[in-house]
Amino acid sequence: MKVYTRKGDQGETSLFSGERVKKSDIRVDTYGTIDEANSFLGLAKTAISYPDIIETIFSVQQDLFVLAAELATASRTKTLAKQIVQTDVKRLEGYIDRYSFEVGQLHGFITPGECVGAAQLDVCRTVVRRMERLLILLAENEAISPELVAFVNRLSDLLFILARVVARRDLKENLKDIVIRQLQQLGQNDSHRQPGKGELSVELSLAEVLKATDECIKAAVSIGVPMVIAFVDSGGNLKSLQRMDGSLLGSIDIAMNKAYTAVALQMPTHELKQKAEPQQELFGISATNGGRIVTFGGGYPVYKEGVLCGAVGVSGGSVAQDMTVAQAAIKALAQD
Repeated sequence: MKVYTRKGDQGETSLFSGERVKKSDIRVDTYGTIDEANSFLGLAKTAISYPDIIETIFSVQQDLFVLAAELATASRTKTLAKQIVQTDVKRLEGYIDRYSFEVGQLHGFITPGECVGAAQLDVCRTVVRRMERLLILLAENEAISPELVAFVNRLSDLLFILARVVARRDLKENLKDIVIRQLQQLGQNDSHRQPGKGELSVELSLAEVLKATDECIKAAVSIGVPMVIAFVDSGGNLKSLQRMDGSLLGSIDIAMNKAYTAVALQMPTHELKQKAEPQQELFGISATNGGRIVTFGGGYPVYKEGVLCGAVGVSGGSVAQDMTVAQAAIKALAQD
């Protein structure tokens, strides 16, 4: 069978119900835009690796075939095997509610382009919005089922949410890969080596931690800023927490998280700042690990005999002041 029929050479086409209309007819433009949206959804699927998202998109594509057939049928005498009904609208709302819970609260405008899959879903959303405008224009002149307008409206909302879900999941996957590579690179450095087979794990003793804490307190007193000083062991577990009189309550969690970050990523927290800026490889890392990653100065890993044995985190003053006080601990431990 030949693809071409020559029947459309005069600028007309046949509706599903048999009528011949101009290809410029608003009805043809509307279901043609549905076809466009369906094709873009197919493109988006090729950039997405999450089975549940792919399945949701495929389900929507099947609905679009039904929607197009309904719009291509002008005569009410033509019986369709399936039509868009209220249960289809409710199903889209169920998708939206489910994926909105994963994304959480959104604030402000979203700039498309967070990742390839999300960007393509945003393109799909804009095509569906155009489809909605055409559908409303068609409804002003012809009888259109209200479920069709509701379905298309919910579909654009769903595509917006799906784009955010894909962007969020891709960010998590990318950050996980980046952190793993970063830790592997650090692990290959002799100065960051871990105990080998048969070696004893080296840890900070409580006596060492208390001595280093005293030096931090002295440094904080000398600059007139009350501080919170936290130490963690090599596993990121809290070893000691000292809060000087008058220090800020908010500094408690910050100090502990600085120490956690320094030991978890095996680097001073001020070095992480540059890597975590927009367009850099660790951008967004502060959203990982339950929000415990701190990307400004005041946290330092502690090494004994070349082995990571814990970390110190200081908070209470400016970043420069926090770093100065934390360095007093590093200096004290180096003298042991």
